[in-house]
Amino acid sequence: MAFKNQQHFIETLEKNGELLRIQTFVDPHLEIAEITDRMSKQPGGGKALLFENAGYNFPVLMNAYGSEKRICLALGVNQLDEIAQEIEGLFKLIASPKESIIDKLKLLPRLSEFASWMPKVKKGRGACQEVVMSTPDITKLPVITCWPKDGGPFVTLPVIHTKDPITNTRNVGMYRMQVFGPALTGMHWHKHKVSAKHFNEYKKLNKRMPVAVALGGDPVYAYSATAPLPENVDEYMLAGFLRKRKVELVKCITQPEIEVPADADFIIEGYVDPDDELIWEGPFGDHTGYYSLPDWYPRFHITAITHKKNPVYPATIVGIPPQEDAWLGKATERIFLAPIKMTLVPEIADMDMPVEGVFHNLVITKIKKDYAGQGLKVMNAMWGAGQMMFNKILVLASGEIKIQNYLTLAKEVFKNLNPATDISFSAGPMDVLDHSCSKLGFGGKMCIDGTHKFEEEMDEQFEEVKIDTSWNENLLILHFPEIKSVNISLIKNEIPCLIVGVEKNKIGHIKELHEQVCNMETLKGLKMILYVEHTVNAGDLATALWRFCNNLDPKRDFHLFKKYNENGKYIACMGLDGTRKTKEYDNFQRDWPNIIVADDKTITAVDAKWDRLGIGSFIASPSLKYKDQLYGEEAAV
Repeated sequence: MAFKNQQHFIETLEKNGELLRIQTFVDPHLEIAEITDRMSKQPGGGKALLFENAGYNFPVLMNAYGSEKRICLALGVNQLDEIAQEIEGLFKLIASPKESIIDKLKLLPRLSEFASWMPKVKKGRGACQEVVMSTPDITKLPVITCWPKDGGPFVTLPVIHTKDPITNTRNVGMYRMQVFGPALTGMHWHKHKVSAKHFNEYKKLNKRMPVAVALGGDPVYAYSATAPLPENVDEYMLAGFLRKRKVELVKCITQPEIEVPADADFIIEGYVDPDDELIWEGPFGDHTGYYSLPDWYPRFHITAITHKKNPVYPATIVGIPPQEDAWLGKATERIFLAPIKMTLVPEIADMDMPVEGVFHNLVITKIKKDYAGQGLKVMNAMWGAGQMMFNKILVLASGEIKIQNYLTLAKEVFKNLNPATDISFSAGPMDVLDHSCSKLGFGGKMCIDGTHKFEEEMDEQFEEVKIDTSWNENLLILHFPEIKSVNISLIKNEIPCLIVGVEKNKIGHIKELHEQVCNMETLKGLKMILYVEHTVNAGDLATALWRFCNNLDPKRDFHLFKKYNENGKYIACMGLDGTRKTKEYDNFQRDWPNIIVADDKTITAVDAKWDRLGIGSFIASPSLKYKDQLYGEEAAV
């Protein structure tokens, strides 16, 4: 379904009971984000929020994509899998043999459809240019400040347009923009991103790089900007496919090399100059649930701001999961399953990215396994596939299980797992936001192959021992004073995996502790122990996994315990250190970021005005749960 504009989408949300209007004044500085955080963590993602009184001339739309129902409405489907099925059908149609003229003629209507998805540049101005600011001033927009240690207000849902100066190929991406002044922001594009490559080409030519930013319009634009498309595929072709109507573009007023959606609410035009000094940008409370720390990024100079009549400013917040971005990630997981299966890894049957893994950190993949070593083949293919190169932990399963049922999945994976032979480690490019890597953007990866094993893959010396499920957590807490909490819920379900909260106090502490724990006769049969920071309650499985996945560099932080008996057989248990890394105990040389929580002043202010918001029963701040996990008050520990 094609929405005429963002207002049409808002009306559709409201008609479907998915929107709440807030007429009470709410400050874009921290308060909007705090209310949205409370709402987005409600079961099913809560409701979209339209803040109609933010102290500016424009209302603010938040959490618009933040549930399965709303992301499906945005993309015009009843279920996200419908899109993958349609893509799969198109692939099969195009790739199938055409043996007769009739077969070829059957393809013509679909080729016509392809043409109807291609973006079109129309003459004249669009609705997005109905009002032109006489003097461009981004501080007149209700740009939100999300978290207390953020470097300032950030544009958080920008659809950013650049072009390759050599090929004129367009790229549409999404990168945060910190506001530094009326006509100046940062441009936070990472070195792996296509826009950064375009900027490098402009550097070589010593030319200013034109850039345009769209806000609002059809909701598929923002989704398409986040989609992991190949460099040579126009994001507006994907948008046209999703909305079943081509995207109409218009030329910018001061940067006519760039075209933008005619129906957008706001357009911010400008340039990045290769001769400029970079600007110190950040910190920013990011989608990992941690602050991304300051660094040097290009300056974006604003030359024009235009908008439609009665626009709405769209924004989002990211932070400790779950947040709205989890549903954008779920859409990508489902939509891109078919292309990955059909072009890269045909044995993939299903894929899941748990919210605790914040996208790249944890990916679960079910494969149809036909031969020995196939899991390793899939591992290598996935780590070489586009943005999947950033994946840190890959879990492979096979058989008839539903991988979204995590308890059943864990039982199957651990049943098939030899910790000594079925866990592979590698290294490669990592997300720049991954703070656990010893080097920025480069770190370790791990594949846990929990598929059923053929004879060639088995080690006859490995001894499978049934785990004792009768003991309780006090066994470890009493023996080891550094252990502050233990999660035995998996063991109670006959899954040989422990989660342990430990307070490190010396070099090599986790390795030493792991050896001692694994040597306990009562724990014989354990296959894996996940170590988390002592401030984390190991009994809270979701929080412990979120912290563990963020803090682990698998290749650096693993400790394999292997013990032989008199018969030449061995038991094995993999220890994985998901604690905070420090210079003192781990020789870790980078700054370590803090987790993201709201400050007490903002929580109190929102509590006080809650009854006036008109959005239902009181919801306590999610930040209260995490206050005791902070290390001090700053963005860096």
